[in-house]
Amino acid sequence: MSGFEKHITAGPDDIDELGHVNNAVWVRWIQDMAVSHWASRADAAHADAYIWVVVRHEIDYLGNVGPGESVLARTWVDPEGPRGARFDRHVEFTGEDGKVRVRARSTWAIIDRASGRILRVPKEVSARFLDEG
Repeated sequence: MSGFEKHITAGPDDIDELGHVNNAVWVRWIQDMAVSHWASRADAAHADAYIWVVVRHEIDYLGNVGPGESVLARTWVDPEGPRGARFDRHVEFTGEDGKVRVRARSTWAIIDRASGRILRVPKEVSARFLDEG
């Protein structure tokens, strides 16, 4: 379950009127993590042939992050693998103090770029993400 990690620092445009990262920014960061993970692991032919879309987000906001604060963002796909066209992805954002600030589980569906249709996740696509441990 190693997945993909990167550090993110909250900039001035990420902060809302309450002085912490806005909920919409967390959603953007969740998507950015998924896209970055896909780009880092997907075969080039798969990246050309397929695109992913979110069909569901479930997000727990457990703490705040202020301007200039950093989090370690970590994402991984559900180890049980895809269910038809859908794949669950987990994302956690951990503060510098080691406490999880936001935890999310998103369901993504794969689409064939050429036809524009949803399809069953090919085994050769999921294998590149399931063998990360």
